[in-house]
Amino acid sequence: MPDQPDLILHHYDFSNYAEKARLALGYKGLAWRSVTIPPVAPKPLLTPLTGGYRRTPVLQIGADIYCDTRLILKELERRYPTPPIFPKALSPQAAMIAFWAENQLFRPMSLYVSGTNLDLLPPDLQADRSRMRDLPIPSEATVRRAARRNAPAVRVQIAWVEDLLTDGREWIAGAAVTIADFAVYHALWFLTARSDRLAFELEPYERIRDWMARMQAFGHGDVTPMAPTEALAVAARAEPGPLRASDPFAEDPPLGSRVRVRADDYARDAVDGELVQIDREELALRRTDPQVGEVVVHFPRLGYDLRPVI
Repeated sequence: MPDQPDLILHHYDFSNYAEKARLALGYKGLAWRSVTIPPVAPKPLLTPLTGGYRRTPVLQIGADIYCDTRLILKELERRYPTPPIFPKALSPQAAMIAFWAENQLFRPMSLYVSGTNLDLLPPDLQADRSRMRDLPIPSEATVRRAARRNAPAVRVQIAWVEDLLTDGREWIAGAAVTIADFAVYHALWFLTARSDRLAFELEPYERIRDWMARMQAFGHGDVTPMAPTEALAVAARAEPGPLRASDPFAEDPPLGSRVRVRADDYARDAVDGELVQIDREELALRRTDPQVGEVVVHFPRLGYDLRPVI
């Protein structure tokens, strides 16, 4: 694709949400640049782009910065609609399944996997994740108890996925690939992202294993490593792309106002900037940083708290 702008993904290897994005890039057959970021704060070579947003991954296209995989995959779909991730015929059920997978399945999964693989994780990861949630740093015994406590919830929900596939469907929401496949896959992928200790949890489920093999076959696309400083230089040379028309609700701050955006659950580091676009699905802030100049940072509407800076 000679006209394709550089797609730059800022990520790290064992991030399940990054795997969701990597697999979407592979499914669409895209070339992209890979910037490895630290799994814990501080992230000094990412902050100039995001203004403080610290979740993984982040997609950079020139001076436009896309946060959260819910928005990243929709942006990929807008730019590269074939093959689709959001086919209209399956979108309602796919959206509901994806919401369940990322809000009900993955939370106990993350506690189960992290506690089981505690000795393989970066030593400061648990402390960093606790700070993200404004919680006290847990002891090793607490983390391992949480793993045992959450294992049953994981097993019950894995069985649901197997049951969903018993009607012979090839994909999670039906006859075509949808966002539901990527959302369910990255949660199950996380079981063995650091080790094979929990591989036994999937062994009884032939349909799940076959479906995961179909997902894995998408690959990650055409990947080229990129240094973080090079990504900053790309943003500094570029200008943000044209903004789509806004369609705000009456309660929204007016365009041009100074606002603050942060996640409404955890990793609540605030990003400040000028509100330059907002609709039912997305909002965008313009901000300026000494290292990269002007950038526009894009967030999904749902899952983020938008407030005027007073």
